[in-house]
Amino acid sequence: MIQRFKHYIQENHLFNQSDTILVGVSGGIDSVVLLDLLDKAGYSVAIAHCNFNLRGDESDQDERLVIELGHKYDVPVYKTSFNTLAYATEHKISIEMAARDLRYHWFEMIRSAHHFDYIAVAHHRDDQLETFFLNLARGTGINGLTGMRPVNGKIVRPLLYSSRLEIEQYRHKNFLDYNEDSTNQSVDYQRNKIRHNLLPVMETLNPSFREGMIKTMGYLEDIAKIGERAIAMAWERVMIRKADELFISIAELKLLDPLSTYLFEFLKPFGFNSVTVAEIIASLNGISGKQFLSQSHRIVHDRDLLILTSLSVDNLGHYYLDSDIKELVIPVHLNIGIASNDSSFRITGSRLMAYVDLEKVQFPLLIRRWQQGDYFKPLGMEGFKKVSDFFIDSKLSLPEKEKVWILANGEQVVWIIGHRLDDRFKITPTTTKVLVLELIE
Repeated sequence: MIQRFKHYIQENHLFNQSDTILVGVSGGIDSVVLLDLLDKAGYSVAIAHCNFNLRGDESDQDERLVIELGHKYDVPVYKTSFNTLAYATEHKISIEMAARDLRYHWFEMIRSAHHFDYIAVAHHRDDQLETFFLNLARGTGINGLTGMRPVNGKIVRPLLYSSRLEIEQYRHKNFLDYNEDSTNQSVDYQRNKIRHNLLPVMETLNPSFREGMIKTMGYLEDIAKIGERAIAMAWERVMIRKADELFISIAELKLLDPLSTYLFEFLKPFGFNSVTVAEIIASLNGISGKQFLSQSHRIVHDRDLLILTSLSVDNLGHYYLDSDIKELVIPVHLNIGIASNDSSFRITGSRLMAYVDLEKVQFPLLIRRWQQGDYFKPLGMEGFKKVSDFFIDSKLSLPEKEKVWILANGEQVVWIIGHRLDDRFKITPTTTKVLVLELIE
């Protein structure tokens, strides 16, 4: 068992002999065996134990056993206690999910605070099968059927190669003390239903069922890797990145088959679910302007593109530009200067530059977001125009509109920053001093 244990760690690059390992120890047989194997293999370890207060005296007995294990192996023990039932009720999740969330969050806190390299947990091969059927019952993509990975960030699972029977035999041979969790026999828990009811029935159909399923999960993992590469290649074809925005070509998107699967995989990392993906697909032949939201991102249908941006709290603050300021960084980056309107003065046609007759403005000038109802007199035009209509004529997308800032003189728009100056504030032959503003993109 020790040799197989070491080989699995090396083969899967879980950690090195010099690494320090925080071991999650519940007091049950699996984690007790994992701790003993790590100790016998010569790794530097410490114990982390959670008391979930779900089994009365049994939970306290587990804690006492874990403290004894710390003395036996002469290693540090970190322990904590949770009101798991209250957490599950507050977050409207199952007891199992609550315990999982609390455990892994606390493990990471201890790992980070005490500079451990990895967190080792005692999942084994039979846990893999239970996870497969749990995910299958809930409905999942192919990744949900590949089981737990040996390494997931800082979480490592050195016992995934071992069956429950092998763990029990090792415990018996090495006379290891452990506590049996009475809830392991209760079919009120989903995992136990699979463990005690489903898996034994499957073994009556095929005595080698467990070994066969592990092989099948390995095949599925290989297929998932192939699928991930295909999705990554398709994503590169349809996506253009500009600054903090992603543009998805609708024309390229429509060439993909099956479109719903590709688009779901593209957008899943941004928090979009299958229902919203279906709505996005239904909108592809519709008019521009429709928006779709996840918890973290937004998609806007803009003509022949889908524009993907992250959601952030819009800065509705007002910023003031005083006469002595030479550079502004927030909310936009502006270089500011004053020049004489003499024979040496030159104007460039860049949209990033604004040349304002200094005598026509009164400091402090205001920088703010554009608002519905704003109007101005575009440079070179006779009449006034709504800022919103100017945006339409300029074919600005909704995300682009929301990024626009206005330089204002009181209630008057002086410059739609980066886009157009107001004709009322332009320099003329009678101008003596010029306020020169340069937008740094």
